[in-house]
This record gives sequence, structure tokens and C-alpha cells, in this order.
Amino acid sequence: MGSAYGIKSLLIQQRIWVLTLNSYLPIPNIRDHSAYLCKNIFVARKPTYRLRYTNKLVEAGEAPVLRERVERIPIDPVVQQTYLEGKALLIDKPLHWTSFDVVRKLRSLLQIKKIGHAGTLDPLATGLLIVCTGKFTKKINEYMAQEKEYTGTFILGAVTPTYDLESEPEQQKDISFITPEMLRAATQQFTGDIEQLPPAYSAIKKDGVALYELARKGVTVELKPRNIFIGSFEITEIALPTVHFKVVCSTGTYIRSLANDYGVALGCGAYLGSLCRTRIGEFRIGDAVGMEGFMVNGQ
Repeated sequence: MGSAYGIKSLLIQQRIWVLTLNSYLPIPNIRDHSAYLCKNIFVARKPTYRLRYTNKLVEAGEAPVLRERVERIPIDPVVQQTYLEGKALLIDKPLHWTSFDVVRKLRSLLQIKKIGHAGTLDPLATGLLIVCTGKFTKKINEYMAQEKEYTGTFILGAVTPTYDLESEPEQQKDISFITPEMLRAATQQFTGDIEQLPPAYSAIKKDGVALYELARKGVTVELKPRNIFIGSFEITEIALPTVHFKVVCSTGTYIRSLANDYGVALGCGAYLGSLCRTRIGEFRIGDAVGMEGFMVNGQ
């Protein structure tokens, strides 16, 4: 005999949101709940970056690229064992992928449970992402604490709420007074031991809720500065309004915040145009493999 469970309370237990469902349905076994929900109920999840990005494409009249789902091929147990024992994978994260997208894809390809990344890259950033498997997940904190190197671009003459291109530029200002000497001199105040305010749109949590979730709801949160270290901050190319840079910094540094603070120092505003992580400790982007390459050659 099957027991009747209230779908509404069941969904609360499962921590997912239901669109519209208030009736009670018989579900034979408590273990069948997840399978039943996946097969029979449409649920509305929190809007992910990928969904927001897809919506932007649709609004702009572009068609998102839809890839055909292919059947997963079982991995060779001998190959799988090496990942279970532990590896540090150097991945060149693609643009518009979240760091968790990479972990989720590798978990599926390798068919293992113990896997995680050593330091988040924003969806609009590319570059080196260290993914640890098996026993190497114990080294994640060690890798996260290592020095980072980034290259990228700042766009001068405006700001954005997210400090990057995920939101629209606003507060446009004149940049005709900016000189190469000013650009290079302004970097000096951002080297060494400094305090930095994290972006309001960040994964830092306040009372268990990510700041970006609160920011999207219009909730203002008092941000506290964090101590960071920037070993070097170089301007490598100037093509106004675009300024190319290279930064070597400690863990916990937000390059988006550096872009915003740099714009404040110049008096014209700035936001992050592009970002690539090129090094973590001794690991370099030149030794990393792209996701497409790993999916073909990873086994």
C-alpha cells in the first residue's frame, strides 16, 4: 500500500520550488520521491547564470546554441581508478561556464563523486581552474591559498553594478583627460598590503545567503573590507577606453573590485571587460586543457 505525501511539503524537504501543485498524490515509497519528482513535476529553480545568459541572447534576437544530449559512455574502470586515487586536473575554463559547470561535467565524464575545484572563476572569466579528484580533494585549500596571476582589460568611462559586463554600463564620464602616465601612476596605490571591499554581487554569504542573491532583490548589505596583497599591477597596453593589465595577487582578491576602485582613483569610472587567470602558484594556463580537449582525450 502506498502512502499519500503532500507534494508541497515534500518539495520543501527537497529544497526546490514548485510552480503550481497543491494536491496530494500517492507515492509508493519514500525512496521514490526524487525519481517521481524528476519525471512528473516541472519545478522552477533559482535563475542560474546560464539561464540569465540565454535570456539575454533571446532578448537580443540571437538563438542560443543547443547541443544534443548524448548517451554517457561508461568509463574504463582502470582509468577511473586513477581519478579515484586522486588527481589535480588543470582546466582552461571556457567563457560563460561557471566553475561548477566544469565540476559537474567532469563528475559525469569520470563517473566519480569526490571532485571539486580549487578557487572559483566568474562565468565571464576564462583561464586556469584546478579541479581535484579523489584523495586530492584534501589539497583544495592548499591550492586555493596560492598566489594568483591574471590578465585582462578594464573599460574606462563608466561603471556597472556588478563591476563587469554582466550588467549594463551606467554613469558615463569623459575620459579625454586620461593620459598613459596617469594610468600607470594610479596602479601604485593598489600594490602591497591593502584593504578591498568585495563586490555586492559576489558569492560571499551574509547569514547563509549569497550577497548576489540579496543584491538582485535590491537588499543593501554593509560590506566589510578584506585584507589582500597585490604583488604587482601592470598596465600592459592602452587603447582607450580599453586598458590591458596584468595582476599578481593573493587569494581573496576580487579583480572586479580592483577595476571599480581603479576607475574611482582615475576619476572616470571603470569596469572589468575581460579576465583570464593565467597562473595559480606554479601551475600555468599553458599546461591546462580545454573542456573540449578533455572530453575527447581525458580518458
